[in-house]
Amino acid sequence: MRYAHTVEAVRKAEGELMARLPNGALMQRAARGLAAVCVRMLPRVYGSRVVLLVGGGDNGGDALYAGAFLARRGAAVRVVSAGSRVHEQGLAELRAAGGRAIAVGDGGGRTRGGPGLRHVPIAEAAVEISAADLIIDGLVGIGGHGGLREPHAAVAALAGAATAPVVAVDLPSGIDADTGAVGGAAVRADVTVTFGTHKPGLFVDPGAERAGVVEFVDIGIGAELPAARVESPQAEDIATLLPHVGAEADKYRRGVLAIAAGSTRYRGAGVLAVGGALRGGVGMVRYAGHQDAVDEVLHSWPEAVTSVLDPLDPVNGLPDRVSAWVIGPGRGLYPAATMELARVLGTGLPVLVDADAITLLASDPRMVRERAAPTLLTPHAGELTRLLPGTDRADVEARRLEHATRAAEEYGCTVLLKGSTTVIAEPGRPAVVNPTGTPLLATAGSGDVLAGLIGSLLAGGLAPREAAVCGAYLHGLAARLANDGAPVAASDLLSALPRAIREVRRR
Repeated sequence: MRYAHTVEAVRKAEGELMARLPNGALMQRAARGLAAVCVRMLPRVYGSRVVLLVGGGDNGGDALYAGAFLARRGAAVRVVSAGSRVHEQGLAELRAAGGRAIAVGDGGGRTRGGPGLRHVPIAEAAVEISAADLIIDGLVGIGGHGGLREPHAAVAALAGAATAPVVAVDLPSGIDADTGAVGGAAVRADVTVTFGTHKPGLFVDPGAERAGVVEFVDIGIGAELPAARVESPQAEDIATLLPHVGAEADKYRRGVLAIAAGSTRYRGAGVLAVGGALRGGVGMVRYAGHQDAVDEVLHSWPEAVTSVLDPLDPVNGLPDRVSAWVIGPGRGLYPAATMELARVLGTGLPVLVDADAITLLASDPRMVRERAAPTLLTPHAGELTRLLPGTDRADVEARRLEHATRAAEEYGCTVLLKGSTTVIAEPGRPAVVNPTGTPLLATAGSGDVLAGLIGSLLAGGLAPREAAVCGAYLHGLAARLANDGAPVAASDLLSALPRAIREVRRR
């Protein structure tokens, strides 16, 4: 498991550790780790041109000390300073190692970069940056909020236009460390070297997309940190959580999942949800729907046990003697669907509410808020706005952690927010960010497969949070494995899910 902590927690932990260490020792640890990553990225250190983009904070100091290390190894190191000040000891160390520094103006005639630096127009800085073999971003630290201002924004743009790879110090400048929000100009890194713990903004888009490959450097603050704000599972975590099939297992012990998905208009939703459940290892699927939807399910999955619902009495034909429910994908917004949802949520069983059922729930949130049994909501950003009136989709996508956590608290249940970053939130516990997400999943029906897959894990005995974590991980991994990175259809995920499960267990 990878863990991420808020800026406040990191600052407090660093302060407690620094009080017991010699002055500057913690920065030196970070700088050595940063320099080691940079050495691996350069084809050779001696003779390479390295440009440091520094502001006035500790990230700038980390970059300067790392630059001094590279300069002593024979690299030609140049500093482009954009802050109102510069870390003086780090700059002195760099100069003693042979590095040189310049400072750029802010476009309004004012110069930046602190005393003792030669101030140049942005065009001269552009020449230095464009000639670099490696660029190190230390413009703004983890305490920064909002987009970069000038001259930082102009310097970041030059780095983005350069051909050299960019290494971010702790976090790409311009990204909110706690949320991943990008409020304007920001650095786009190829590699981010983060210290002590991960930052939530490295896990969550749009920040995660700008972080590139994240390299972790342990600087010794782990013992000082509180519980994580965010977790991100690895393969071994998923393997540990997945239900184990023992020698005495039978179909009932493995779980019986009821699915109310699909309709006359969206028959494929039932097929995909049932397939996701069967490929997830459930012991039995009991599918309920209208005759034409049942026919489609049985054509694809003859092992499903089906119930044909009477359009005039859609509730009494629902299956019983089940372990958990999935309801909503492709089901429609008819009065019968509302009755069905109320009946299912009125049971004491675990229920996954998805798609159309989320829209219906938004008109009567009490169906979940007053429910004691385990409940999992799986909205995408647009559906979440219906659950949280007054929000808009762009705001949800910009601050995914915040809105998933808010929905979980307001509804008193587990929420899996789908999208470019899948976030799983549950009241009183760290949020979980799925690391296997991929744009390949942006295809019709993939959410139906996910619902069935997670439902199978609920029926197998996992709690909603753990079922959601495992399901999201396997779903993303299956998309990556399905066609070797080529585009996938939702049905491709069904054949790839067993491969994903084998891969997780193998690791």
